[in-house]
Amino acid sequence: MGSVPPIPRLVEGISYFDHLHDHHLRSSCSLHEKGWEDRDMIRIFVLMVFLFLYAPIAFVIASSFLDNGSFTLKWFEKVFEDYKVIRAFSNSLILAIASTFFSVILGTAAAYAYIRTKMSFESLFYTPVVIPEIAEALSLLLFYNLLSFPLGFYSVLLGHIAFNVAFVFVIVKARLAGYERSIEEASLTLGANEIQTFLRVTLPMAMPGIIAASLIAFTLSWDNFIKTVFTTGPGFQTLPMLIWSQAVRGVVSPSLNALATLMLLISITLAYLYIRVSTKRE
Repeated sequence: MGSVPPIPRLVEGISYFDHLHDHHLRSSCSLHEKGWEDRDMIRIFVLMVFLFLYAPIAFVIASSFLDNGSFTLKWFEKVFEDYKVIRAFSNSLILAIASTFFSVILGTAAAYAYIRTKMSFESLFYTPVVIPEIAEALSLLLFYNLLSFPLGFYSVLLGHIAFNVAFVFVIVKARLAGYERSIEEASLTLGANEIQTFLRVTLPMAMPGIIAASLIAFTLSWDNFIKTVFTTGPGFQTLPMLIWSQAVRGVVSPSLNALATLMLLISITLAYLYIRVSTKRE
């Protein structure tokens, strides 16, 4: 017959396992509580970051609608009564439209050529996206000085195009890379030539990407400050430059807040449209 363990040892073993189980439960509870504490700290940190980023924007927007604590629109009326503001607004609008037009044409053509030929020039278009904008702006200024190119609208326009065409290329290339080439081949087989196939097949399929790229290019040009201030000349001023020139002189009036609110509203609207177009595209 086998030996039966003594009762005291059996009780001692059971007590030992109960102790281990209780210790495991206490450790699990403490880890669970610590996990919740870490999550709370992360939430607080994220909230502080959002407050740091967006509280000044909210203050600017609120200040543009208030006069002695009451709601008003007179600061916006004063903005549109100022000739300098109207001229700067017109300059920004014309510059953004022109740079968007040329950037979309060049970027779309480059994306189409890359998809069709797979030539190794893709990295060239990523360069303006990767390098710091101030370095690119300074290089443009030095290049203009080397060529004795007059600074003004056209120098700023060329700088914006050089920057925006990279974003257009990336967006349109991603769109063109996602469609079936067999559709183009079927069009050519049915008797359409290269131009007809591009206009009736390729271009409609790429249109959502082109529209999204246009919105991005317009937004980047609309509120661009660094390239503009480096490459502009006397007599040409955009809205970001006007706001900056008044702010550095200490002229932070409610009208200036209203002007910043208008720029912010246009940028947010364009960003929203870009998200909608990108969502439909996917």
